[in-house]
Amino acid sequence: MNNITFHTEYRKINENIPLISPLGWGMWRYRGSDIEKSRTIAETALESGINLFDTADVYGPDNGEAFGAAEALFGRVLKTAPGLRDRIVLATKGGIIPGIPYASRADHLVRAAEASLARLGTDVIDLYQVHRPDLLAHPAEVAAALDRLQQDGKIKAAGVSNHTPSQVAALQAHLPFKLTSIQPELSACAVGALFDGVLDQAMERGLTVLAWSPLAGGRLLGADNDARTRAVITELDRIALANNVGRAAVAYAWILAHPSRPIPLIGSQTQSRIREATDAFKVHLTDTNWYAVLKAALGTPLP
Repeated sequence: MNNITFHTEYRKINENIPLISPLGWGMWRYRGSDIEKSRTIAETALESGINLFDTADVYGPDNGEAFGAAEALFGRVLKTAPGLRDRIVLATKGGIIPGIPYASRADHLVRAAEASLARLGTDVIDLYQVHRPDLLAHPAEVAAALDRLQQDGKIKAAGVSNHTPSQVAALQAHLPFKLTSIQPELSACAVGALFDGVLDQAMERGLTVLAWSPLAGGRLLGADNDARTRAVITELDRIALANNVGRAAVAYAWILAHPSRPIPLIGSQTQSRIREATDAFKVHLTDTNWYAVLKAALGTPLP
């Protein structure tokens, strides 16, 4: 039974981007009009050692707000705290238009990135990601848009979200620079990326893995769940009790343990929960612990 070592140091993911933290802060639920409160939440993430901030132009409607609302809110926060921008690595995503639903053809992707820049009130996006693949856009066209954005100094690096390994390979084949990241759903409940080649390709190509919804959309913190999720929670709680940490910390640690070195994107907008996320580094996790959680997630014995 081996103890798993977590990599807690900041890492270099692209020559154009500052070192990034082993945890990221996801801004899907970032909403409202209270600028002071919104700035405090962002500063809490920074104070907790999290400097990777991940948002998207489509974040807003799910919160009952307008398209682009989360970016616009953070743009107002950055305006009130000018030094904040230089302390973070800013990532955003484009390529989704409600009702279409996907649009990654060259002209749209360029316009989407420019609109994000305007809402965020910044001159450059550190990491720009294609949010979901547009099946009607040839990868050469997507690549041309990303290349144009980088050549124009509007983005420093590019990545993708929710892409299959073959879609990543097709895009990379037409892109004159290396993709930096892949953003899959990954949690102790959503384990598909372990088996569909996404994490394997990330290790092969040196892609940074940004794990969205690491708490399974909050299901791992709830009580009213299906039998399989309850089984996962039972295993997480067993580990949490032994380590004197909360369940969420173990859920993050379980993701951090994978050799592809995923970065969980902490989605909480609550200061205490953001701070508690770093308890993940206190967890002593063994191979046996890790596989017990996976077995519960699969709902079947491992072969």
